[in-house]
Amino acid sequence: MRLVADKLTCERNGREIFRGLSFAVGEGEYLELRGANGAGKSTLLRLIAGLVPLTAGVLMMEGGDGDTPVAQQCHFAGHQEALKSALTVRENLEFWAHVLDGGAVDEALAAFSLDRLADEQATILSAGQRRRLALARLAIARRPVWLLDEPATALDAVHTEKLVGLATRHMATGGLVIAATHAEWGLVPSRTLHLGEAP
Repeated sequence: MRLVADKLTCERNGREIFRGLSFAVGEGEYLELRGANGAGKSTLLRLIAGLVPLTAGVLMMEGGDGDTPVAQQCHFAGHQEALKSALTVRENLEFWAHVLDGGAVDEALAAFSLDRLADEQATILSAGQRRRLALARLAIARRPVWLLDEPATALDAVHTEKLVGLATRHMATGGLVIAATHAEWGLVPSRTLHLGEAP
C-alpha cells in the first residue's frame, strides 16, 4: 500500500499555496513535513484528509481499498481537538469509536494515561489533557494513514513518548504517518518534504 501524490496544486481564496507537489509514502513509513509558517504544511494535511479541495494533480492510494476514497482511509489529528465538552472522557471516545468503527475504548484510555479521568467531563480538562484525549482517537481509528499536525503540541515528555510508541506500532503493522512539525518530537522520519521550496 502506498499513498501517491502527483503534481498537486492547491489554491485558497485566490492564493496559490503550493504547485506541482509530488511525493509517495509507503507502508511502515513516516513522511515529515517541514517549512515556514504559511508554507502549506497544514493545508496539505487537510487536503489529504478531504477537508480542502485539490486544484490540480492526482492523489491516490496504490494497493489500498480501491473503492474507498483516500480521505476515508485517513485519520486527521489537527489543532482543533473536536471534543464534546458535555460528555465524559470515556463518552467522547465511545462516540468516536462508533463514528470510526474503531477499536477498544479502554485501550485508547490507557494509551494516554486517561484511565483516571474516564468519568470526568471534557470541559474540565487542561490543555494537555484535552490534547491527550484528542490523540487517543488514534488508538481506536482503524485507518491506515495518520495525518498529524504538530503532534507534540501541549504534550509533556512522557506522553510525547507514548505518542511516538503508538505511531511506531502503527507503522510496524503497515500503517503510514504524515506529520507537519517545526521541531523534532521523537519519531524518526523515513524522508522529509520541505514545503515552500521550488519543486
